[in-house]
Amino acid sequence: MALDPDTSAKITRYRPREAPPVWDDLAPLVRSVVAAAVTAVPYDVERLLHITAALALWAEANGLARDPDTWLRGEVIDAFVLSRAATIEASSVVTYRTWLRRVRDALAWTERGEPIPAKLHAPARPHKPYSATELSGLRHWAHHLRGQQRNDALALMGLGAGCGLMPREVAATRGADLRRGRPDEALVHAGIERPVVARTPWEDVLAELAALAGRGYLFRPHRTTAYAKNLIGSWSLLHQPSSGLPPLSVGRLRAGWIVELMRERIDHSLIAKAAGLASAASLARYQHLVPPLDDATTIRLLRGRPA
Repeated sequence: MALDPDTSAKITRYRPREAPPVWDDLAPLVRSVVAAAVTAVPYDVERLLHITAALALWAEANGLARDPDTWLRGEVIDAFVLSRAATIEASSVVTYRTWLRRVRDALAWTERGEPIPAKLHAPARPHKPYSATELSGLRHWAHHLRGQQRNDALALMGLGAGCGLMPREVAATRGADLRRGRPDEALVHAGIERPVVARTPWEDVLAELAALAGRGYLFRPHRTTAYAKNLIGSWSLLHQPSSGLPPLSVGRLRAGWIVELMRERIDHSLIAKAAGLASAASLARYQHLVPPLDDATTIRLLRGRPA
């Protein structure tokens, strides 16, 4: 399957930080593995490159054959992730193991010319988007909080529902990352490589927050660590909305952003690119939330514009 230009470029130019000299020999193998598997697994291409490169470098350092078939053997994967257990969280150990095994499975079936078999367990459910009423209620609640609590709530909502950012990206966003030339121009996020443009209803509030934050973080600017696993979750736990509204969740805000774009019939490849997904196939999990086109719209789209 041909890769889109953005994914292909990321694979081609990838290089680990402080890469040893042997990387130049390993790079073609790592890139070929990721290129062959990226459309078959639901993982971000940059993260996939990172973990596959780490596995290859570890295998090389441990005297294993310079061969992806060797790297991706079950016992090698297990030994690799266990070697990192002292430096990463336990959940990351499990995550890395799962990713690499999925890559191995994808390559095994691809080489035989067969489709990847269906999993015999229920697929992971995506976050449930907020309803329009819930989102409106949460925004009203956020606006009426005081001081930094207001800014934090609106930052979560603006970056999640307005830009579709992932939690780590929300946490990393600084005021200087959000740029808009004039009030009538689009507000773009310059701190992320992929195209991130704020949705119109969130432009003004994000511009206001960016001006207040300056070079500081938009969300929880007084924190001492750049990111922690419970950074956003702990805030949401401490700041529960009133009137029966659900708590703020970046996952649900981002899911709503994705579904909103899908409902507007924006090209799925563009949505996937803006969301930082490996391919448009990852959007299939949200398709049941998108209503079918009515007959009149279907006819208009299929007919095309008159010459």
